[in-house]
Amino acid sequence: MKRIKYLFIILASSGFALLVTPTFAATTSQEEAISRGEYVFHIGGCASCHTQDQPLAGGVELVTPFGVFIGPNISPDNQHGIGGWSNAQFIKAMREGVSPKGEHYYPAFPYTSYVNMLEQDLLDLKSYLDAQEPVSKSTLPHKLKFPYNQRTLLGIWKLLNTTNKWVPDPNQSAMWNRGGYLANGPSHCTQCHSPRNFIGGLQVEAGLVGNKQGPEGESVPPLLGVSEAGFGTWTKEDIAFSLEIGMTPEGDFLGGSMSHVLENTTGKMTTEDIEALATYLYLLNNP
Repeated sequence: MKRIKYLFIILASSGFALLVTPTFAATTSQEEAISRGEYVFHIGGCASCHTQDQPLAGGVELVTPFGVFIGPNISPDNQHGIGGWSNAQFIKAMREGVSPKGEHYYPAFPYTSYVNMLEQDLLDLKSYLDAQEPVSKSTLPHKLKFPYNQRTLLGIWKLLNTTNKWVPDPNQSAMWNRGGYLANGPSHCTQCHSPRNFIGGLQVEAGLVGNKQGPEGESVPPLLGVSEAGFGTWTKEDIAFSLEIGMTPEGDFLGGSMSHVLENTTGKMTTEDIEALATYLYLLNNP
């Protein structure tokens, strides 16, 4: 009788373990996804456009030749933010620039770079955003000139400005490919350092040769070419140091919109990712 009692206790305990363990694993997995998503949030520089007075509440103004774009609320608020979005809707917005309602987003939101992001990075990012505090705050409308204020024209814009997808190069190292992924994907270096055509389309094929009409009307320097601004003569260590600290080899500090990149993006990258990005940029100039 005692044996039966002990066997019952053992079986009950095992069953209890089977019931509890998956729940613990799921919780841990979710916590890990949120932690990874926080890092994706940083390497994507999301705070630069979506945090002004309150985290994720938007309101940041981006001045361009086409008018002023206002960063939207991306907190998990159901009315004013992205609360209630499915994973598929979030990925579609990030990669295709299309809202859950089917509206086109303006390319001031860099989905032409985010199209290169790994699906898992996007899902982790959503996990992080969903775990943040909702902010019940509406976003002011963009202040754009005609005809750029006609959102229906964005469908035509997308047809005329096809996205050049970045793919890993099997002939390069894993570090180079990681740097290439960062530059062309989440960290979207191409968005500021590539020239644009007269309707704002990225001329990715031209490379990172700079942009004379960058954010806030500033001229964005090239990251490519030994004859341009001396960047091509920098060592890999020079590049890594400037990305992390914001200081050039000459002792000057990077300013303008790059100060936001240093604060919200590269300044929060791991040492490994800084090295990867520096490797990619260095080898573009020294193949």
